[in-house]
Amino acid sequence: MRSPFTAGSALLATGVLVVALVGCGTPEAVPAPRATTPTPTPVVVVTPAPTATVAAPTSSVAEASVPVVTAYDAPDGAAAFEFGNPIDSGAPLTFYVEEKQGEWLHVRLPTRPNGSTGWIRSSDVHVKALSYSLLVSTAGHTVTLLKDDEVVDTFPAAVGTGDTPTPLGEFYLTELLAPTNDGYGPFAYGISAFSEVLNEFGGGPGQIGMHGTDDAASIGQSASHGCIRLSNEDITMLAGMLPLGTPITIE
Repeated sequence: MRSPFTAGSALLATGVLVVALVGCGTPEAVPAPRATTPTPTPVVVVTPAPTATVAAPTSSVAEASVPVVTAYDAPDGAAAFEFGNPIDSGAPLTFYVEEKQGEWLHVRLPTRPNGSTGWIRSSDVHVKALSYSLLVSTAGHTVTLLKDDEVVDTFPAAVGTGDTPTPLGEFYLTELLAPTNDGYGPFAYGISAFSEVLNEFGGGPGQIGMHGTDDAASIGQSASHGCIRLSNEDITMLAGMLPLGTPITIE
């Protein structure tokens, strides 16, 4: 990221969250599943500056404007999921918009199973334009930043091991945190993806993240529990650029 606190880049709000993304240690450090939840670790929730509200462009994010958003299996169909706003970390509830049909939006959902989609009412959200996208190559150990489908830069990255692979598919960024616990570097994005092999990690649901690291030597390796690690310099630059809802394709 550029400096994440320049005008038009990011604002800060305080919150409390157990940082339970799955990719911060080596596989040997995976704890046995526990029924108890660790003591919450304070973090700072970083809210990127809002973009202009639009009517569902080619790439867009829907930010909830109501306390609860219901996702349906089809327009005027059966209710499938309910999502609270804001989410547990204090970040606004967002969805990546796939398409618009009348008063309905077809969106990616931040839930298991990976790849879940649903239909939400456009009256429950504000739709905002997106310019950036991310492409992760697990084989190449890289994260590529694109703007309007043009490559801006490519960064070396660490991804999951063979036993704890980074899940493949089309997802989006759900939250941005400034963790205070060790291992995650200065910033961590939550992604709408979940580990396919870890149903629980550190008291959380096995959510995948993209974050910095205290282990610079792991960059460019298959070394995580599934999360995507970037250098602290690179994640700091991206945190000043990428709004919530930014699409991320992992292949």
